[in-house]
Amino acid sequence: MILEKALGVDEKHLTGAPLWVNTTRYDIEAKVAPEDAPRLNNLKGTDRDAMLVALLAERFNLKYHHETRVLPVYALVFAKGGPKMPRGEPDEEPSSKPQDSDADRAGTPSKEHHKVMTTPGHIEADSLPMYILADQLTRLNALGRPVIDKTGLAGNYNFTLQWTADNLPFPILHDPGGLDAATAKDDNSPSSLITALEEQLGLKVVPQKDRSDIIVIDHIEPPSPN
Repeated sequence: MILEKALGVDEKHLTGAPLWVNTTRYDIEAKVAPEDAPRLNNLKGTDRDAMLVALLAERFNLKYHHETRVLPVYALVFAKGGPKMPRGEPDEEPSSKPQDSDADRAGTPSKEHHKVMTTPGHIEADSLPMYILADQLTRLNALGRPVIDKTGLAGNYNFTLQWTADNLPFPILHDPGGLDAATAKDDNSPSSLITALEEQLGLKVVPQKDRSDIIVIDHIEPPSPN
C-alpha cells in the first residue's frame, strides 16, 4: 500500500516486490520544522508522494524502473446519447505575473480544481477531468482492471457517481466475457457500476488491450531499526 501510494500506481501496475511488502506493516511518523510547515501545507499530492519515495529510497533502499507492457484494460467512452455531466470550472490560465517567493505563491488565492471525494461505491467530483475519473476507478479496482480515458472530453465536469460496490471486481476479473455477463445481472449485482456509469454520467467502459507504464521493483529491503 505504501509503495502504491508513493509511486502513484495500483497493484496491477506494480511488479517485482517481495512477498513481505504485502504482509509486513510499518508505522511512518514524519516531523516537519515549524518554519517549513506553511510550505508543506501548500504541496500538491504528487509532491507529497515524491517525498515518500525519497523516504523509501533512504530507509528501504528502494530501487525501481519503468517498463511498457500491453495489459487488458477498460476504455472509458461515451454511452448511447452522450455524456450527461454539467461542465465544471475551467482550469485557470497560468499567471504571467512573476512570483518571487513562496510567500507570494501562498498568498495568491485561487479556486481548487480537480476536487474529488472517492469511497467504494461513491465518487463525488467538483471540476474533474475525465482522466482523473478513470484513475479513481482504477485505484478503487472497481472493474478488476485499469480504466483509461478514451472519451476525448476536454475540460472539467461536476458529477456524483454511486453504485453497489460489494464484491464488484470478481465477476468481471475472472470471467473473460465479464462485462457482458455482468450487465445481465440484477441491480444489486456488481454490474450496477456499469449501469451507474451509463445512467448517471452517460459513459460506458469497453474491454481493450493497451500499452501501459509498469513500475518494476528492482530492490527493496526491510529498514534498519531507528
